[in-house]
Amino acid sequence: MSSKKNMNGIYTCEQVSDGHPDKICDQIADAIVTDCLAHDKNSRVAIECLLKDDHMIIAGELTSSHKPDYRKLVDDVLRRINYEKLGYGYDRYDIMCGLKLEILVREQSPDIALGVDKGGAGDQGIMFGYATNETPELLPIPFAVATEFLQLLKNHPSRMFRADAKAQVSYDYDSGRITTFLCSVQHSPDVEVGDFRHIIESMMVLAACKYGIKGDFEKLVNPTGRFVVGGSFADCGVTGRKLACDTYGGIGRIGGGALSGKDPSKADRSGAYMARKIAKDIVRAGYADRCEVQLAYAIGVVEPVSVAVDCFGSEYQNPEFIRAYVRENYDLTPMGIVRDLHLLDTMWVLILPLIYSPYNMLIMKTYLQSSIPDSLEESAFLDGASNFQI
Repeated sequence: MSSKKNMNGIYTCEQVSDGHPDKICDQIADAIVTDCLAHDKNSRVAIECLLKDDHMIIAGELTSSHKPDYRKLVDDVLRRINYEKLGYGYDRYDIMCGLKLEILVREQSPDIALGVDKGGAGDQGIMFGYATNETPELLPIPFAVATEFLQLLKNHPSRMFRADAKAQVSYDYDSGRITTFLCSVQHSPDVEVGDFRHIIESMMVLAACKYGIKGDFEKLVNPTGRFVVGGSFADCGVTGRKLACDTYGGIGRIGGGALSGKDPSKADRSGAYMARKIAKDIVRAGYADRCEVQLAYAIGVVEPVSVAVDCFGSEYQNPEFIRAYVRENYDLTPMGIVRDLHLLDTMWVLILPLIYSPYNMLIMKTYLQSSIPDSLEESAFLDGASNFQI
């Protein structure tokens, strides 16, 4: 791992709205996980969703005493996002009238269960957690600004804005200013960019000002000039395809597996949450300005095969002291993580995988306390896996 005390140069982070097709799929997959765990805490869930036009496929593995009502769960998620802005031709009373649903779900392989049932990890894999003292949420500044902008957009009352949107913020760490703020916002066909550019630009400035940044940056609003066709009618949506948006916006490494659609026996998810918690605890304790934690697991094995901590030269304590702190204070077994973070009591659909993006801000403060951004906990877009996460 590299060693660098301060960030230098221009870094860009991105975020997407809860109405982006990939995020719709994440939210539906997490709604299924939530529903199964609410009825059977021993459920083993690994669900993927694919959405194209008005056709959704739900596929994967599920072993549970509970049989989810897939249509109702899909309906609930789309209503939470705001079905009037999604464009599937639903009416106010029968949102499902236009969506074709195909279910391809089978039971989990008994070979996997052999290791999980004795407390081992549900799969092999690597997980990362990152924290920085740049913002109250301990997230990178450009990522926090992009996320705040999309929250402002979602809360805006205008009916001209549709559900699909992206934001991208380029931040110069040397000068402490944003160089370029880009957003693409889906809109109704009866308006042009010029009709709402001033609204979007004002939200860009508001999002930047929240973090003490001036609004004298280049503002790019719908650079193609028009964004009417959006959502799954413009791009196919797939679960787990927005990992950077689920974590740190592109700053800080990410693991190899998706977070959504998985019960907490899957280390891809629970390990990523714990790695984030450890990194936040280290930064909050004043041991370092920045911290990245990597965990790695083998399927069926109880203890992680490796634990690495990198503070990029920003530490105020001896690195060995920090490593000892991690070894002595955290149970990194899969069962220990689930217990200590209360993951079986979490509404995954509100958490969306790892951070605080426009869709699932969950893991309430009573749970992953040190893993939840203080400034977001109150607004916790408990809008479902669709409104900003942990």
